[in-house]
Amino acid sequence: MNHVLVVANETVTGPTLIEAVKDKHPDLVTVLAPISHPHTGYVVYEDTRRAAAGRRLERTLDALREAGIPAHGLVVEADPADAVRDSIAMLEPKPTQIVVSTHPEEKSGWLRRKVIDRVRDAAQGLPVEHIVVDLKKEGGEANVLVIANETVVGDPLLERIRERAARSPASFLIICPQSDPAQAEHPEAERRLRRALAILRAEGIDAHGQVSHPDPYTAAMQAVHDERIDEVIVSTFAPERSPWLKKNLVQRLHNDSKLPVEHVVLEEAAVR
Repeated sequence: MNHVLVVANETVTGPTLIEAVKDKHPDLVTVLAPISHPHTGYVVYEDTRRAAAGRRLERTLDALREAGIPAHGLVVEADPADAVRDSIAMLEPKPTQIVVSTHPEEKSGWLRRKVIDRVRDAAQGLPVEHIVVDLKKEGGEANVLVIANETVVGDPLLERIRERAARSPASFLIICPQSDPAQAEHPEAERRLRRALAILRAEGIDAHGQVSHPDPYTAAMQAVHDERIDEVIVSTFAPERSPWLKKNLVQRLHNDSKLPVEHVVLEEAAVR
């Protein structure tokens, strides 16, 4: 039996990957979707990341099944190489080949972490094919990084996220820099972020988030390094109230990330 094991996260829905799998004429496909785990972040809402991975996986399984290919899959917590090693040991029938899908090199955290080499080491001699999926060229879902703290539940930012979500498929990673790094807990930042995520997800918008490094520039650049980011939205109070703007945050992020950066201003002091 030709049993193809596919390992992919955000690129799992890419047409290039799905067509590559079809071309192998498999008798069975097992898709593993490892959850993205950021290297930094004081509080990370893993439940929202798991839900996002699950939705992507289901779309891929539906596409394979529509092509007449028996397919099933799992969202896994493990590192991709560990997931492959565990799958080879546990799956029946045993996989006969492995396909690993990543973003292009400049966007791929997996490639920066040498995941392909580690999967080959874990594959126990099975052939491993690396498929590069450029979701931007394929019209896939954009990843939008949102940087906000006290303004995260302000109407201007929430409305801007709604407008972006309506324009084309997008998911949103919302990072709230913690204002006091000396504290072990961050209840106010967590409360605001949870409320923003609840509002957006109730409207069907794919959003996840984390409380992160107190410096917004550092928090943003860490996210850009860890994950595929296509666009950035920075939310602040008006210039006279915003320490972030006094440090020229928006221009610095644009210059150093090489990404489009949009600035949303909450004019009023009060937030919900």
